[in-house]
Amino acid sequence: MSKISHCISIGDMKALARKKIPSVMFDYIDGGAEDERTLNWNRNAFEKYEFIPRVLRDVSEIDLSTKIQGIPLKLPLIAAPTGMSCMFHYRGEKAVAKAVHKAGGAYTLSAVGTTSIEDIAACSNGPKFFQIYVWHNKAMVQDFILRSRQQGYDGLMLAVDLATLGKRERDIRNGHGRPNLLKLKTGLSALSKPAWLYHYLTQPKWRMANMTAHLPHGALAVKVIDEVNEQFSATVDWNDAAALCKQWNGPFILKGIQCVEDAVKAAEIGATGIVISNHGGRQLDGAPATLDLLPEVVEAVGTDLEVLIDGGIMRGADVIKAIALGAKSVLVGRAYLYGLAAGGQAGAGRVFEILKDEMTCVMQLIGCTSIKALDSSYIRLRNSF
Repeated sequence: MSKISHCISIGDMKALARKKIPSVMFDYIDGGAEDERTLNWNRNAFEKYEFIPRVLRDVSEIDLSTKIQGIPLKLPLIAAPTGMSCMFHYRGEKAVAKAVHKAGGAYTLSAVGTTSIEDIAACSNGPKFFQIYVWHNKAMVQDFILRSRQQGYDGLMLAVDLATLGKRERDIRNGHGRPNLLKLKTGLSALSKPAWLYHYLTQPKWRMANMTAHLPHGALAVKVIDEVNEQFSATVDWNDAAALCKQWNGPFILKGIQCVEDAVKAAEIGATGIVISNHGGRQLDGAPATLDLLPEVVEAVGTDLEVLIDGGIMRGADVIKAIALGAKSVLVGRAYLYGLAAGGQAGAGRVFEILKDEMTCVMQLIGCTSIKALDSSYIRLRNSF
């Protein structure tokens, strides 16, 4: 049996990923902003809740299917947009898209991905979203929208929590944003990871694949990272989001909602969905855990748009808890990146398989046969909280 097949939890996959890729790259996946409080709060929030199991039900058949933005999915899982996936495995975004589509979920391509809009559309015909920003270069944004429409993407996901980059101290120490230091530290930490190093040296250099027509040097990542970071604008406001929503005129999700007030505004501008997200604890350290926000956001807007959630999801039980509290589906990012780093498409696929198996087990043990029937009656705060 392969090492991938020996992984029976996301924790196992994380441990294997640590062994497979340079520490510089592992820290990029694993780390958060400043003291990483919000990163840890996201994970710990799930521990506040316990299930209320029903017994003596026929649970021989479990239905995990749902619809997201009108799109049928076999699993309530969406692969979150994560930038520069080829850093972790040379197959990058393509491997993840194929894995999640095979499992029955949806994929989201990041604007700062190392695979193009067109290449993702060509490699798999499953449900897909494109994650976009409101950037200074308006022509580039318009280009993204046109290409996403031409390639049949099912919706846009606007990231709204990057007025500036969070202080990700692991990445700063490792040289991200300082190409010469990053090269040195990557090289040193890669010496003990020969497979990763081989592919790094023999595969095409990492590029900002969706920006080759807009950036110099063929959009080589190591040469244009400063230009990309300069595109993030602190002036973006609700008018910008509303204009993009109107222009796309289709499923439009705001990712990065962190309070009830903004969830209400998202509904008012015509968004069809939101992702309660603090960027996996990588932006504002001290932002609330996403699961803690979920019930009040659902109460405020749950009938007006679809509420999705990410952050800290490492177990199938976490997915079930989030849906019981009102989420329509969840996004996973770190979990599949551990799998990607550990073993490419097979590793990412194993992550989605683990989550599916754990979700099925939890549903059987709580006596609920369908995601559509899951509600807050199956969950409660533990007495200690």
